[in-house]
Amino acid sequence: MRWFWLLLFPMMLSAYTPVTVPNGSTLPYKMVDGVKEFHLVAEEIEHEFCPGIKVNCWGFNGQTPGPVIEAVEGDRVRIFVTNKLPEKTTVHWHGLILPNGMDGVYALTQPGIDPGETFVYEFTLRQNGTFMYHPHFDDISQIGLGMMGFFIIHPKEETAPVDRDFLIMLMAWSVPPGAATPNVMTMDLNYFTFNSCFYPKTEPLVVKTGERVRIRFGNLSLIPHPIHLHGYEFTLTRMGGQRLPQSAQYTDVTVNVPVGTTRDIEFVADNPGDWAMHCHITHHAAMNGMGDTKSVMLNADLGEIADRIDKLIPGFKQMGITGFGKMFSKQHQMMPRPPNFVPWGAPGQFGMLELSGMFTVLKVRDDLKNYDDPGWYAHPPNTTAHPVDPSQIGSLEWNLD
Repeated sequence: MRWFWLLLFPMMLSAYTPVTVPNGSTLPYKMVDGVKEFHLVAEEIEHEFCPGIKVNCWGFNGQTPGPVIEAVEGDRVRIFVTNKLPEKTTVHWHGLILPNGMDGVYALTQPGIDPGETFVYEFTLRQNGTFMYHPHFDDISQIGLGMMGFFIIHPKEETAPVDRDFLIMLMAWSVPPGAATPNVMTMDLNYFTFNSCFYPKTEPLVVKTGERVRIRFGNLSLIPHPIHLHGYEFTLTRMGGQRLPQSAQYTDVTVNVPVGTTRDIEFVADNPGDWAMHCHITHHAAMNGMGDTKSVMLNADLGEIADRIDKLIPGFKQMGITGFGKMFSKQHQMMPRPPNFVPWGAPGQFGMLELSGMFTVLKVRDDLKNYDDPGWYAHPPNTTAHPVDPSQIGSLEWNLD
């Protein structure tokens, strides 16, 4: 039976928890003479940011971000790349240590992959960690249109196992109101997405109470994103490829993900509920889709004067006496929306959520039978904030005016 354990031992070393990709997928492979073979297809796609909002993008294998390449440290990989775009492309393996001729930089390390051609990249994985892939030809257009993906390399020997391992790619887009094709030549960004989707299409991160969770973030957009998780204090365990030594890890509630980097956070899901996770640049989470040059006036109930101002300031819009809040209710759709444009707000358990961009929900539950969306959290009695009669405040004096 010695031969059986010799065969099983490498499998034991490479055992890992497969990643979960909300709104995405992992790339299948086949073993050929001891090499893992993958196939990426670069192509034009129609992608849905959210129900009713479809955008003309470029991606891999029919999706943006492209499917996740998942392998193990020490694996030999062979990746075929077929180009179905109307121009050349390449693929750069962002952060990987590999032979120079496999780095995927057009004109520097390889010729471009012409439309209709298939190139092959082959190298041995010398690292473990969270990496990415993207083109290095016409970067502004191809990355700006959605060509990117994760490359996850699990360690040979897992020293920090987790029960749930999530991936989220951060992206920012410029899609003019009413249009369907991103403008890649501007920094006037107006759509902000997790895995190229925004709420309510973003799939929740479903976790059983007590499980150890890892969330990996990657950022190939044009700006950094500080991602904030409610209800937890997590540990930052990776910045880039290598896992931080214990002495360098630290706890926080918000992790900033600069452009071109990855960040891993970990925590034990010991606090049941529906916990928001979002970019804390408010325009990236709450103001998704905003991108116009119209003037705004706050704290002014203008009434008929608004019509007169509109003649002087074309496109003038009145926010209202208190701000944008009332625009999210069904009764106050103040600003007409062009076609193929983000709706105001999204349904929540207690009303219309004003968060719709880089926003999703971590759903932690006791006694889950599977990881399907369990619906809204059923709060235990007397554990939700609620209105009270001012007379119940007590003996303290409060100024309620």
